Amino acid sequence: MAKSKGTHSRRKRTRNAFHEVKGKIVEGVEIKPADHGYGLGIMFQDRTYLSFDVEIEPRITVKPELSDWKTGNYKPLKRWRTIHS
Repeated sequence: MAKSKGTHSRRKRTRNAFHEVKGKIVEGVEIKPADHGYGLGIMFQDRTYLSFDVEIEPRITVKPELSDWKTGNYKPLKRWRTIHS
């Protein structure tokens, strides 16, 4: 019988990458209370905004979204799948 090497985890990897913001320069970051938790937002110098709406109860839920604020108005660019704890 072959011996198991045991070098790989059997757990599914849950890595979330936000390639659309790679290389962008951050202008500011804010954390603010939201309806059911908190909101984390990152404004970039090109006036795009990456936001994370974080709900804490009964489990942690994160809703990532990239939006455009160049005109001063909200314009959604991309929403990623919701992340649950």
